[in-house]
Amino acid sequence: MFLDRVKIWIKAGNGGNGCTSFLRTKLVMNGGPDGGDGGNGGNVIFKVNKDMNTLFSFRFKKKFVAGDGERGDKKNMTGAKGRDEIIEVPCGTVIIDSESDEVIADLCDMDSTFVALKGGAGGHGNAYYKTSIKQAPNFSQTGETTQLREVILELKTIADVGLVGYPNVGKSTLLSVISNANPKIANYPFTTIYPNLGVVEAHGQTFVVADIPGLIEGASDGKGLGHYFLKHVERVRLILHLIDISESEGRNIFDDYETINRELANYSEELTKTPQIVVFTKCDMISDEEREKKVKEFENKYKIKTLQICSIIHEGVEDLKNKTLEKLNTIPKKPPIVVTKHDFDVKDKTSIYIDREADGTFVVTGGKIDNFVRGVVLSDARSFAYFQGRLQEMGIIDMLKERGLKNGDMIRIKDIEFEYMN
Repeated sequence: MFLDRVKIWIKAGNGGNGCTSFLRTKLVMNGGPDGGDGGNGGNVIFKVNKDMNTLFSFRFKKKFVAGDGERGDKKNMTGAKGRDEIIEVPCGTVIIDSESDEVIADLCDMDSTFVALKGGAGGHGNAYYKTSIKQAPNFSQTGETTQLREVILELKTIADVGLVGYPNVGKSTLLSVISNANPKIANYPFTTIYPNLGVVEAHGQTFVVADIPGLIEGASDGKGLGHYFLKHVERVRLILHLIDISESEGRNIFDDYETINRELANYSEELTKTPQIVVFTKCDMISDEEREKKVKEFENKYKIKTLQICSIIHEGVEDLKNKTLEKLNTIPKKPPIVVTKHDFDVKDKTSIYIDREADGTFVVTGGKIDNFVRGVVLSDARSFAYFQGRLQEMGIIDMLKERGLKNGDMIRIKDIEFEYMN
């Protein structure tokens, strides 16, 4: 089964908690704090696997979670870093932030990797908080927690040449003749239901050709199968536009040419800039005189040169391969998608929100609060005093007073609830 678009959930590992410990040996009378830091959580990394050509492996597994960092230990031992979650994808995969619909990465090279999410920071052990004044801190910091994020993986086939045209114009037959591909071939519309790739060799050089499933009129608006696969034409450097010169399906060559080009343009203005070679197929199904007349009329109307082939008997195929290679040698590879930098993996450490519950309790939340309370231990008087002082310094008490805070009111911050006394 071919799959070229899928939605998955990813999560970096949480940071490990810091350790609260004091040195205790018979040879040391006043051992100080020796609690180590927690390890950082594992990252979520996307990596290209050259042997993959579809997103089928994501059909059943939708959630990918990196390992959490290990807790710190005594003797200033730092916890181990969490296991990285490496997600293998085919070359040409584009990663999109599901929430903003922004492209965050374009893995268009065989050695591409992308760190999508970084693991949470490990918490500091109590040894970190030791100072000349505070020589025996009895608290440590919890690790940073991470959030589950949703992304879309979309595969845009990496090929040098794209075969486009109406169903049944001979794309699959041509691909089977010029390359090592073995696509399904039959005389009915939409035989090809996913892009096929083939490697073509000519004069000691190779190039990749993609058979794009049949487009029809209205494909860019969602009709037929073609709209699912127009994305696979975006990366090709050269389009071979195949047209059935025998008009065996009841259409004429002029309508075919104009309709397919219109659908390409409607999907992406960039596709109108992609060079084309127009190739007439099934030339064995009409007389030489009729073929010559149609070709001449077509070339005069559109002021272009065309090629004529019959794939089954290999007529004109070698010339087509040579002309294609010659054209490709003059066309540079298309650049990757421009990725606009946005806050996909920027952790919120600045937001503050204040709400009031029905019983009058003030509830303070936000990214700045989440980061701040990681080092607070209610059972430790110094830690709680530091906590209260920082609330004042951060302006949170003033913000609460603006909302009506007075002596005796209850304040809840995460799992910490206390009575405000000025």
